[in-house]
Amino acid sequence: MAAECLWGVCFIALDSSGQKFFGFSEFLAALALMVLAWTTADVRYRFRVRTAPVPLLGITFSVVTAVGVLTLLTDLWRAEHWLVPKGNLMTPGSWQALLGGVFLLTFLTWMWFAFIRPPTYGRYNAERFAQVLYRVILKGAPEELAVIADELAYSTRALVRHATDRGRVKNYRINRDEVDKKVPPKVEGYANDLLLLIADRRLCRTIVESSPGTALAVFRAMAEMKKYGIQVETFAKNIVNEAIANKDSFLFHEAEGYQSGLIGYHKPLSQAMFSRYEMVETIGTLLDPDINRNGGWDAAQWEAYCRVVLMTFRNYVEEGSTDHSFVLYRAKGYIENAASDLYSLNELASAWDTDSSRRLRVVVEFIADAIKILNEKGIPGHVRLRVREKHGHPRETFYDHIASLIFEVIFHASAVRSPQWGCWSIQHNSVWSKLFNFDNLDGAAGRIIKFKVRRLLYKEISRMRLFANFKGAKILGFCLNVMGLAIRKVDYDKDSLALQKAVLAWTRKNYVWLHAFNPRVAEACLVDGMTYDQENQRLVRTHPADGLRREPSYVYLELDSATSEQEDVAKGVAAQP
Repeated sequence: MAAECLWGVCFIALDSSGQKFFGFSEFLAALALMVLAWTTADVRYRFRVRTAPVPLLGITFSVVTAVGVLTLLTDLWRAEHWLVPKGNLMTPGSWQALLGGVFLLTFLTWMWFAFIRPPTYGRYNAERFAQVLYRVILKGAPEELAVIADELAYSTRALVRHATDRGRVKNYRINRDEVDKKVPPKVEGYANDLLLLIADRRLCRTIVESSPGTALAVFRAMAEMKKYGIQVETFAKNIVNEAIANKDSFLFHEAEGYQSGLIGYHKPLSQAMFSRYEMVETIGTLLDPDINRNGGWDAAQWEAYCRVVLMTFRNYVEEGSTDHSFVLYRAKGYIENAASDLYSLNELASAWDTDSSRRLRVVVEFIADAIKILNEKGIPGHVRLRVREKHGHPRETFYDHIASLIFEVIFHASAVRSPQWGCWSIQHNSVWSKLFNFDNLDGAAGRIIKFKVRRLLYKEISRMRLFANFKGAKILGFCLNVMGLAIRKVDYDKDSLALQKAVLAWTRKNYVWLHAFNPRVAEACLVDGMTYDQENQRLVRTHPADGLRREPSYVYLELDSATSEQEDVAKGVAAQP
């Protein structure tokens, strides 16, 4: 075919019978397969493609459009025998190979990010990653959240690495305004936002249900990088609360080895989240139950919560920390109120077999385990047996906090007054005998804490001499019930002997006056089975005929008459309108 030349450049007509292996028809067939792959990919692969380090969707569309137009024009040029430049730089075969190679490379790039090497969060895709994840969480479709929760595990290390670490300063106002004024780089700012975004309660619930490895990856990355001050407060709180709400979660499976096998021994997620006191204290919310939901927790859920608190407490003690722990102190407050509804067991025949009583036993077991941890460490030099009120909080240690916890548990148990056996099973069998009798908690730490508890109990009782109140009356009733009206010389209650003598002495001296001063408060001092014999001025404990006992038996506490000063006080109060 003759060549036509113009300005030194020669052109020849394209041969329509030449070899063709990538034309417009082949392009359409390949495009059909690619579209099929795109449309059948689930949310996982769509998420990966949209969060790639390059704008893969836009590039793919541009390349496919360009290749399609060029293959169409190539076939048209060939069919019409239009002129093309003459030379060896680009042959028809190499031109088709170039178009096919570009098309194939685009498809392989898409496959690479979708299947081979999933993209993770970084400086090149920070904005796209945040936008895509925001739309998915905003939509809140459960099936999509389950996939995305699993996908997030790949990016947790990057998120933790890029996020701003404010350390413990985040919990205080000191220099916080100066820190907040700094404008972080885009990758850092989006990482901070994403840590807040994944705290969505629906996503946290999905992570707990189907992808606990994502939570494990977050807290492991924090521990390895020692970045405890990143913005995971809400995420951590929601993960813990959703895990406690779901009895099939890791908190229940990571129990004890004889219950859960190898996972129970290793406790991978619980260890990652709760075994580092510094991380728990810096985050600040890991041990904060949802106030609006924890009122409905049953004994099993409180047991799971106590188990993770003990993990943090153990590390706190082993590290020899002397600072006041805000998270552990708040956790102590939550636990001491776990059985605050024991008053509902009054008049209930089967008080022992209720969820309230089971929660009480969980709390008592927690106390015993906490004291065991203190015993293993030994008594630090800064622990004081007596903390004067003028010194107050700064000199209090966890020995004082646990003693206060025991006191509050005793107060809750003191609300159970009847029936007699139910009252005895709650107050004595569930509380007192587990803590004070039978040489329980007999280590060095246990003896210090029991000393502090005895002082708290007697202090509350003796305050009734200055201010007659129902709290002191209930505490007195508890002590009279569990220790009895008569002193017994036996070894199993030696820990409470000194307290029993002091309580009986106070009762002997002041009960008659108290009854004259305020009969209702005095009546609150007596549980079912105890009565006040006003004529003979004595308290009577009646053991009814039951079991092998054919007749009721009685124990008496003789009371002193009110002094003239006490009578004057009682008469003055009675004369008031």
